[in-house]
Amino acid sequence: MNDKDLLSVAIYFGKNALEWKRKFTGLLPEIHKRKLYEKKNCSSIFEFAAKFGGLSNDQVRLALNLEERFESMPRLHEALVNGEVSINKLARVVSIATPENEAELSEIVKNMSKSAVETFVRDEKFTDLPRQTLTLNEEVKNRLIELQSKGIDINELISAALNKREEEIAEEKAQPVELATSRPVPAKTERLLTKEHGTKCSIPTCKKPSEVIHHTQTFAISHSHNPNYLAPLCKEHHEIAHAINLRVREKRFSK
Repeated sequence: MNDKDLLSVAIYFGKNALEWKRKFTGLLPEIHKRKLYEKKNCSSIFEFAAKFGGLSNDQVRLALNLEERFESMPRLHEALVNGEVSINKLARVVSIATPENEAELSEIVKNMSKSAVETFVRDEKFTDLPRQTLTLNEEVKNRLIELQSKGIDINELISAALNKREEEIAEEKAQPVELATSRPVPAKTERLLTKEHGTKCSIPTCKKPSEVIHHTQTFAISHSHNPNYLAPLCKEHHEIAHAINLRVREKRFSK
């Protein structure tokens, strides 16, 4: 077997092993309720899970707890017991899961990566903007103090500078935009977005660096790099944005 074939077989077995482990884990709550582990001469569900599935005690406890928490939420309960989703993903949404939002959450855990799920849950739990502190270097501080000592209103001065910056950005964004022939965002537009949003993800509650420029108007339809419909996002928020767009399109088509 050559290197390529060996790697392919290993990946195939690995993916199947993860799926089988999820399905095995999903069966544990019912096996526990029926005490079926005793038929295999195991003293507890923990011994049974370790012997036949290689699961730790913590993993078993998590599966049992999730099954209990999702008792009134059929979609999430089904995702657990059928092994559709790992218990690690399900554990991340349990704190915000309710009978009202569990249908949406079940789709999220099925279609998003673990890191995107974590980001989504964080956004749902912490809706307030993070508290920011202003950092000025000594030179800027001294210049402002000097101006203030001369009787100049530095608040008015700073406000005027900020207004001018916003006006310049708005003017640049108002320029006519031609239809794009390729998907990459032009460097000029990237510079404008950096000028407006800086280097961080444009989601206000996110502190991660931006990695992707997201087209809020689907590029395949608009064929446009209009900066009014572009948002610099981190990898996780970009994944969330596409998942939301997909759900919106599915709802439209279903109607």
